[in-house]
Amino acid sequence: MTDTSPSFDPIAEATRLWGEHGWAESAGGMAALTSLMRAHQLALSLVESVLKPLGITFARYEVLMLLVFSQRGTLPMSVIGSRLQVHATSVTNAVDRLERADLVRRLPHPSDRRATLVEITDSGRRLADDATDRLNAEVFSQPGLSPRDARGLVEILTRFRQDAGDF
Repeated sequence: MTDTSPSFDPIAEATRLWGEHGWAESAGGMAALTSLMRAHQLALSLVESVLKPLGITFARYEVLMLLVFSQRGTLPMSVIGSRLQVHATSVTNAVDRLERADLVRRLPHPSDRRATLVEITDSGRRLADDATDRLNAEVFSQPGLSPRDARGLVEILTRFRQDAGDF
């Protein structure tokens, strides 16, 4: 029978069992990566709960924010995919949904007939501003970590990402 009490940490138990099964040298890495994946689920769930009433997902919010931060409010779809580090299909899906909601529009690229630009609309800017205000107030300003721990976590994850060839 599995313990489901609030104080039971399944990752700590998995770490203990890893050692018992002769994989002690891998237990720390397993615990670190499993903890990271669980933390990702928790963080995404929190962010999505703030964005859901606005009718967007975090993936679509990221597209809007890239466009907000761009100089002209437009970016080629390929640049969006590259900056978000996602497959072109994911970008197309997000842009399709944003376009149906009148938050972005597609434009022909002025100098490359093969490329398509995505432009944020006024309603897209308003939604991005509202979403950012809510995320800042409800999530980012108090992420459940002290400022020192948040900086430390970013430093650790930056090294992890760099070592993995993320940038």
